[in-house]
Amino acid sequence: MIEERHEPRREKETGRIEAFSDGVFAVAITLLVFGLQAPTLDNPLTSEHLVRMLLQRWPSYLAFFISFATILIMWISHHAMFKLIDKSDTPFLFANGFLLLLVTTVPFPTQLIAMYLTTPVAGVACAIYAGLFLMTNLVYNLLWWLAAHQSHLLKDSVSPMLIRTRSRNYALGAPCYLLALILAFWSPGVSIGICSVLWLFWAFTTYERIPAR
Repeated sequence: MIEERHEPRREKETGRIEAFSDGVFAVAITLLVFGLQAPTLDNPLTSEHLVRMLLQRWPSYLAFFISFATILIMWISHHAMFKLIDKSDTPFLFANGFLLLLVTTVPFPTQLIAMYLTTPVAGVACAIYAGLFLMTNLVYNLLWWLAAHQSHLLKDSVSPMLIRTRSRNYALGAPCYLLALILAFWSPGVSIGICSVLWLFWAFTTYERIPAR
């Protein structure tokens, strides 16, 4: 009888954490669109002028697309992680909160990329962009470690093989983002390229099948 009352409480607890996190992800991904500004045209107004002004703003479209895709994949990865978790504790809650803090800051470096990618300070803008995702990846690793250490917060059905696979995949992000941060000062385009390839990697690894025990 005690166990029957306890299990719904645990499910509701993790459900509230995920629902709150979903809301933060939704706000962060929505804020990105405010970085897309319509160009101001001088008279006389011509179609050619408008097209030229729109094309000149390609860094804004690139930054928006990469950041949107990254936040989307981060949310999917967060959702996939919580499918394996049925408990929480205070350190886990604080780590999840720190992750959400970083998620809400994504629009800021996105604006930096949009404004300065084609300028001499592009390296600094790209380094800040890659640095944010480096920190985000480190917090993802912390969040997963808090949940998976000795299967502390995981469901009983989660296999050791899946834990090792997820741990390896999360750990691959930090050195790659660090490389993107360093290369930003020499080649901003390569730095952005590495960040773009990484969200493709996360998208691929997120759809792993859970191996049977």
